[in-house]
Amino acid sequence: MNFAWIIMIVVMVLSLLVQTMLTSRFKKYSKVAIDLSGAEVSAKMMAENGITDVQIGSVNGQLTDHYDPTKKTINLSDSVYDQRNISAAAVAAHETGHCIQHAKGYGPLKFRSAMVPVVSFANNTVQWVLLAGVIFINVFPALLWVGIALFALTTVFSLVTLPVEIDASRRAIAWLESSGITTYETLPMAKDALKWAAYTYVIAALGSLATLLYYIGIGTSRR
Repeated sequence: MNFAWIIMIVVMVLSLLVQTMLTSRFKKYSKVAIDLSGAEVSAKMMAENGITDVQIGSVNGQLTDHYDPTKKTINLSDSVYDQRNISAAAVAAHETGHCIQHAKGYGPLKFRSAMVPVVSFANNTVQWVLLAGVIFINVFPALLWVGIALFALTTVFSLVTLPVEIDASRRAIAWLESSGITTYETLPMAKDALKWAAYTYVIAALGSLATLLYYIGIGTSRR
């Protein structure tokens, strides 16, 4: 068993653990009530940062919350949009943190956004190119390296995502504390919820890197 396979197995185990802990933490902190809903937290945070051109909407699903810089919309899931609890406040503030990054021209977010069209193309084609590259490796070995190059783009995207997500959580926690939305008792809960959410991006980046190393190993072993 090569090193890449070992990493992939470890990442799979860690991913299951992180998802379990994340679900558990959000469920636990969703029972701690506050005065504002997720949508109201986003609106207040934007207002205090002078942002008036972003819309807040709701989307179906669990933890499907996201900020869309192309449409300037903060999209909050059903469990966040109109819910008044610490979990909802933490998620809403985090997504609003992305909105503030956009408004302030935060470098890593600009770079990540610029990568989206290329990465979307790579995501839609990479599995087929890699599959064909493995099947025809003895006939057309260059095809596998085309697939590896496409997958490398998605790996870079995952790595660039890390500072973007960590910074959004940092902005969220700082604002939740300064605005008085949280107390000395509830602020650690918000920090904990966002910490486990951040771990999902770390695991995704490690998994992508391990997969990239695996395919590079296949390519180099056939030389």
